[in-house]
Amino acid sequence: MEINNIVVRRAVDSDAAAVAEVWLRSFTAALPSVRRAHTDDQVRSWFRAVVVPGQETWVATFEDSVVAMMVLDGEDLDQLYLDPAWQGQGIGGRLVDLAKQRRPAGLALWTFQVNESARRFYERHGFVAGECTDGHRNEEREPDIRYLWRPEEQQP
Repeated sequence: MEINNIVVRRAVDSDAAAVAEVWLRSFTAALPSVRRAHTDDQVRSWFRAVVVPGQETWVATFEDSVVAMMVLDGEDLDQLYLDPAWQGQGIGGRLVDLAKQRRPAGLALWTFQVNESARRFYERHGFVAGECTDGHRNEEREPDIRYLWRPEEQQP
């Protein structure tokens, strides 16, 4: 089921706390076995001081409450998190479509190998698994996968 009254917009500074809470709830629900590299307060501070004011951050809201967030950084879909209660309703797909519109030349992203639901989601949306690592380059030290999306070549 897709909810039509979700508003997708650029995040503003006053969204930072809600964005961080969505990230925290989603990470905890989706990745219970993954060691977090930062405390809740460090995550909140990072979203408040770095992410929302300095990166292309988008939110999906329902009745003025943030239910999902996405961060684009260059060609990277750097963050995409939905409040667990709002998953499976088409919101993530809307955000991925927006990312593709904003980066028509292509996108890349990392996800943890253990996050099977994210892997299935990205593959359904046209991303192809590329590089796999043992996690030595990420703060969590968790094996991960680099996914790529490139638009289909247009026919003449």
